[in-house]
Amino acid sequence: MFRTTDAVLIAVMVAAAAYTYQVKRGAEDQLDAINRMKTQIRLEGETIDLLKADWALLSRPGRLQKLVEVYQDQLQLKPVQADQIATLDELPMRPQSPPDGGVTVARNGTDGIVTSGVKP
Repeated sequence: MFRTTDAVLIAVMVAAAAYTYQVKRGAEDQLDAINRMKTQIRLEGETIDLLKADWALLSRPGRLQKLVEVYQDQLQLKPVQADQIATLDELPMRPQSPPDGGVTVARNGTDGIVTSGVKP
């Protein structure tokens, strides 16, 4: 009854059905992952909005002024004088790299080594 070609065709159909199911299942898994990420992004966005609202509330000038008045003794803040404000031209230049162009190595007081400078 069954020929060899019939058996091969049935095997190919079963293999194709299994492959189709596997691809469908993988696509569904990917869609679930995308939906989870979208939910997480939305929640992070809501958290950011909440933090921005908190920051706006905490940095209100009236609130800060009250805190300054309450903690004046501990903070010992003084008004800024006009001669304390500097322009960019008045700021000192950034230190130059070592004359030999090498890397400067210094101990930071612990067992670690701090390096600065870049070798050209």
